[in-house]
Amino acid sequence: MRGYSRQPLIALADIADGGFAEVEAALDGDAESLILYRDGQRVRAWLNVCPHAGRRLDWAPGKFLKSKEGLLVCAAHGASFELAEGLCVAGPCRGSHLRVVPVSVVDGDVWLGSCGSGFSRELLQDSSDP
Repeated sequence: MRGYSRQPLIALADIADGGFAEVEAALDGDAESLILYRDGQRVRAWLNVCPHAGRRLDWAPGKFLKSKEGLLVCAAHGASFELAEGLCVAGPCRGSHLRVVPVSVVDGDVWLGSCGSGFSRELLQDSSDP
């Protein structure tokens, strides 16, 4: 598991429901680009790196493609990821996962890390994990 310290990322209101945002966060002391996806009051986060070629998924900084089927689409090679688990369901990395980053929503803000019950407790996992 990669190390992280609890840090504020963005106000929940700054992410449209069903939309994406890109933020930078310190993971293991390095600045990393994260994709945030808002689903109501819940936010999911992944590293902004396609498991196929290691490139960013956005087509321009902070601009992500979402298919009419509701999939996140990599701008470089068209890999398509479902938004519940970050699983690639179509394209060159089918079966791989985006790397999950734990986040929580507290008092209207999205924070890196999780806190207490009722918040996301997803662990950063390798894209090769099932």
